Amino acid sequence: MPREHQRVTALESAIETYLQYLTIERGLAKNTVESYRRDLLKYQRFLEDSGIIDPTVITKKHVRDFATELAEKPARSTGKSLSARSVARIIVAIRGAHKFWLREKITAQDPAASVHPPTPGARLPKAIAVEQVTQLLEVPDISTPTGLRDRAILEFLYSTGARISEVIGVDLDDLSIHTALGDDEAAGHDVVRLFGKGNKERMVPVGSYAACALNDYLVRARPGFAARGKGTAAVFLNARGGRLTRQGAWLILKKAAERAKLEAEISPHTLRHSYATHLLEGGADIRVVQELLGHASVTTTQIYTRVTPETLREVFASAHPRAL
Repeated sequence: MPREHQRVTALESAIETYLQYLTIERGLAKNTVESYRRDLLKYQRFLEDSGIIDPTVITKKHVRDFATELAEKPARSTGKSLSARSVARIIVAIRGAHKFWLREKITAQDPAASVHPPTPGARLPKAIAVEQVTQLLEVPDISTPTGLRDRAILEFLYSTGARISEVIGVDLDDLSIHTALGDDEAAGHDVVRLFGKGNKERMVPVGSYAACALNDYLVRARPGFAARGKGTAAVFLNARGGRLTRQGAWLILKKAAERAKLEAEISPHTLRHSYATHLLEGGADIRVVQELLGHASVTTTQIYTRVTPETLREVFASAHPRAL
């Protein structure tokens, strides 16, 4: 019998009520609600396979068994078990639904309250080697205004470790650049004011390579871009003279990575990760790197101090007197 002519179960009705709550009262985006729907549908199918079609009879054991199956049973589409992050996302959706059902008196208890999602393993930031960074930075053709701008953006990203939103938000008044103007005494004192998360302000040094690239762009290219626009104070402009967008800056980096033939997946955050990693490898204090990155907590910065098993083996093999 077609699904639309079947009687809607109490479980299906409860799930739909929760999704309507997310849409109407919470105001979540359509795509977010659809993600919740997919996760809860997995839960519904598992319960139905166990003969459960009423949310009032779901027990803590049902929820735990489902969590175990998510972590251990290969997914039909990939043949691989779900990652800890995916399992955590689904469990969060289930916990939210059960909490809502209890509050709305659809059920008399919350069997998911004490079932916690697994802790996702910390992922190492993706950093590329200094040689690869150099290869990337040398791609733009600086004989053209566009190339001057692109070189300045790439150099600025790597020199400051700035987030892409911080880069496109930089205004002319935020820059204090002297190096390329022949002011030898000011060399090493080039800085930029960045506004990070929560509009928190910080001052970050700008290296001489980036300072030179910025000055070349500001003197030889930006005036031409600005003449097409309406007088924005933004440092980095698009072809129409307006402030460069996040997408525009991302495309500049993507095209440069393709031309540099870098095999690693490159994003604006790749240069931020590389900036932090290379500073720490060079002996920088983690507290200093924390300030430079604009991290509220040093715990966030500490992930850059992790090393891969391959690196551990290499260091052991080269340093331990009885390793080989």
